[in-house]
Amino acid sequence: MAWTMENDRPIYAQLIERIQMQIVSGEYPPGAKLPSVRDLAAIAAVNPNTMQKAFAELERSGLIITQRTNGRNVTEDAELISGIRQKLANEHTADFYDKMKSLGFTKQEALDFLTQSFEGDKDNE
Repeated sequence: MAWTMENDRPIYAQLIERIQMQIVSGEYPPGAKLPSVRDLAAIAAVNPNTMQKAFAELERSGLIITQRTNGRNVTEDAELISGIRQKLANEHTADFYDKMKSLGFTKQEALDFLTQSFEGDKDNE
């Protein structure tokens, strides 16, 4: 099934975010071999050149490593993965808080709402 892409942002940036999420969530654990550019482009239903651009950026960040004869692998640098995970969490938290403020929630009300949501989440136990 093709990945869902937003029309208001560059596709390669969305690909980078999606692959980062898959890595920090453990879907692709440290040291794991990633699918080829063509295979992942087919899964995401995007042009292979766009996927290659996303992979190049992920490689520049150090999150993935290209080995000429062995394809691409996720870095084994747990600190780097943890740092990216924290950065993504901070971005999501800021987005959440901005949206809650725009709905008229105070900081405390937003925290209370979040706490109640987590308490009602049976999957998180």
